[in-house]
Amino acid sequence: MTVMRVLLNGGRYGNRYIWTAISRRHPEVMEGNGLQSAVMQWRRMLSNAGGAEAQLKEQKEEKKDAMVSNYWGISRPKITREDGSEWPWNCFMPWETYRSDLSIDLKKHHVPRTFMDKFAYRTVKILRVPTDIFFQRRYGCRAMMLETVAAVPGMVGGMLLHLKSLRKLEQSGGWIKALLEEAENERMHLMTMVELVQPKWYERLLVLAVQGVFFNSFFVLYVLSPKLAHRIVGYLEEEAIHSYTEYLKDIDSGAIKNIPAPAIAIDYWRLPKDATLKDVITVVRADEAHHRDVNHFASDVQVQGKELRDAPAPVGYH
Repeated sequence: MTVMRVLLNGGRYGNRYIWTAISRRHPEVMEGNGLQSAVMQWRRMLSNAGGAEAQLKEQKEEKKDAMVSNYWGISRPKITREDGSEWPWNCFMPWETYRSDLSIDLKKHHVPRTFMDKFAYRTVKILRVPTDIFFQRRYGCRAMMLETVAAVPGMVGGMLLHLKSLRKLEQSGGWIKALLEEAENERMHLMTMVELVQPKWYERLLVLAVQGVFFNSFFVLYVLSPKLAHRIVGYLEEEAIHSYTEYLKDIDSGAIKNIPAPAIAIDYWRLPKDATLKDVITVVRADEAHHRDVNHFASDVQVQGKELRDAPAPVGYH
């Protein structure tokens, strides 16, 4: 009787409905087999119901997955490295990788002569002061912050040239692609630095603040004066070359450990399998030198009264 009372009252109302269902559908259970058979039958029904429900849920999930992966017929083809191993990256493909040109002159400098040049040069020097104070010689963290800023100008310039091309119904001379390539290259620098330096919470917060201020400021500047915007970026890249040179000095002196290069850097720059941090910083510095040349060249074109589309765009120039 105690067991019966628990079954009838123990879920208060739920079990009463279950017993009612059993008695209506299977009266022989209640009348012929007694309480023990009723309990066994009740458990069996619950077990079957739970199993059916789980099976139905699994079928729905499989159907959902099938729709996501196959409905539009979109799938990435199998991509392999030269040695036949599977390509592990979705953020860039093998045909987007390259070997950096290390023969570029790292000491080239645009001497500021006009008021615009001097303004751009002084602006960059002023922007460097808080960076030096905050990061000092922590060049890994400095590089990470630098790349979050350096990846903005190419995207802003490419976006505005894209809109201009649509608005004026004219070609851009390839400069949209060239600037977007620069932005993507700088972003890959950042992805590499994130592998090397795990940013702390306050550094991530600083990235948000700096990007918000810099993006909007540079956007307005590029709308008002593209030639000044490119000149500032050219000087920013010169500062980047200096920072990476100091980074390499600390690696050579032993102040920073020359750890193995991240896998993403090895594949992106086609580095040897045994490449180290020094190799990574060397190719990143060479990239910054190429970006320096591109932006000073873009500014020179516009200073001469021409538009960017009048000059050959340095597509693929890293």
